[in-house]
Amino acid sequence: MTRDHDERDSEREDAQSTPDGDVSSDCDRPVTDGGTERSDAGTDSTDGAAGADDVALDPWGSSTVADYRKLFEEFGIEEFDELLPEVPNPHYLMRRGVIFGHRDYDPVAEALREGDEAAVLSGFMPTGDPHIGHKLVFDEIIWHQEQGADAYALIADLEAHAARGMTWTEIDEHARDYLLSLLALGFDPGEGELYRQSDNRELQDLAFELGSKANFSEFQGIYGFDGETHVSHMQSVVTQMADILYPQLEEPKPTVIPVGPDQDPHVRFARDLAARMRFFKVTEAYASFELTDAERALVAAVYEQREAYAEDPDRPRCEEAGEWLAGADVETLDELGVVVADDVRESAVAKLDNGGMEPLRPRVRFLDANATDEAFEALIEAIDGEKRRYDEHVDAFDLDAGAAEELAREVELDHGGYGFVPPSSIYHRFMTGLTGGKMSSSVPASHISLLDDPEEGYEKVKAATTGGRETAEKQRELGGEADECPVYELYAYLLSGDDDEFAKRVYDECVGGERLCGGCKEQAAELMYEFLEDHQEKRAEVEDVLEDLDISLESPRRGVAPGDG
Repeated sequence: MTRDHDERDSEREDAQSTPDGDVSSDCDRPVTDGGTERSDAGTDSTDGAAGADDVALDPWGSSTVADYRKLFEEFGIEEFDELLPEVPNPHYLMRRGVIFGHRDYDPVAEALREGDEAAVLSGFMPTGDPHIGHKLVFDEIIWHQEQGADAYALIADLEAHAARGMTWTEIDEHARDYLLSLLALGFDPGEGELYRQSDNRELQDLAFELGSKANFSEFQGIYGFDGETHVSHMQSVVTQMADILYPQLEEPKPTVIPVGPDQDPHVRFARDLAARMRFFKVTEAYASFELTDAERALVAAVYEQREAYAEDPDRPRCEEAGEWLAGADVETLDELGVVVADDVRESAVAKLDNGGMEPLRPRVRFLDANATDEAFEALIEAIDGEKRRYDEHVDAFDLDAGAAEELAREVELDHGGYGFVPPSSIYHRFMTGLTGGKMSSSVPASHISLLDDPEEGYEKVKAATTGGRETAEKQRELGGEADECPVYELYAYLLSGDDDEFAKRVYDECVGGERLCGGCKEQAAELMYEFLEDHQEKRAEVEDVLEDLDISLESPRRGVAPGDG
């Protein structure tokens, strides 16, 4: 499309900029803080959360995050930059730092590199129109599918009804729009699976089983649920846990859930439940007694120092190790490379002392968590080499940890277990609203719907706030603040597509004072017009495809909307 360009726009600088923009210098890429709308546990929603500046991760709030670096420190989310070289053909959202963090994505990246089995799943809570924030999640699913992963996308209609009070008629209307946009953007339904929570009996059966491993105190601690929270809301959480593990029902495989960082509580809970469903817990051990994770790391380091204290370094004794650890000074402990809290050191010393003359000897331990008697006996039989059986565990001395994990999963699957691999996740930045602040579907001017008329999308971009200076002169002198500009985010997250050079050129011209906001917004508005025009043409083209898919577009369910609990 072409439009008459008003030269006066080029000279007019918008003084407004987005609040609390966190410059992405740590990513070394021309991208601001922002990312998509919040996503509900593999379920992308529309409103984003009070207290988020303190990094409170609330899956049903309205999250923004002022400092993403705190997520690495407080919640153990890992920086995606460090893993990027291991990802084959990385998506531009990864290259530009929009996808900024991950939790245990390494197995997924390895599977994609090696052509092994992997899966991706995310879902969408149909509470409003799909918009450009949701498009980022669509893109992440589609990219993983193109790299060879099994792809799953779901409509979180049970959650929308339980947590948001949506009627089934409203849910049906919005669900259709999400599915059409996903298909129009390139999701291949022949090579992937689409489903609604309410129609998927296998999913609901899995949710029931997972519910047997969860308790109310966890719902209180993780989500703040209380006596006023209705049961359907709690049930919808367990259903989301089942969604996250659903791709592994046929066989265990590395699975990634693309979400916003506010959904990390769901991911962590799902990883816990996946572990609780396993027949066996595999750990490293050094003696017959049990150690905590912190104690195990300390004892492992002490074992490596056996030359310093053991009468026979090939056969160090527990009491020798305990005596040495008790007397080690601070400098010696620092040399171990393990952070040692006083209480951990004291408890490890006590256990080693109680071990007496028992040899301190590395082994792999299989703990009986949920195994049937038959499965436990089969495991013992399957272990080659030296082994020692106890009441609730068996120690193997000739297996490494990796081989032990494979053996435990193989025996579990042979005896009717799931063998779940802990689900992984990737986290994208929240996208800033066009009017500043958070992007919200309840504020039409703050977002661009994928259903907007192209002319309306054009006008919204033209009216957006920017990171420009007060005057054109100051802009040329000081440069614009692209890292705090919703319009630049549009370039970085959407309008530049796969063209990194174009995205960088826009950034460099802005911060270098060459690009003025009027012309920049005009170019962005034209690109948005073209994108919406093309997207809606493709939506029309895939309507027949959607009609032919095995997914219900009209729910037979009836009922009043639950309370907001």
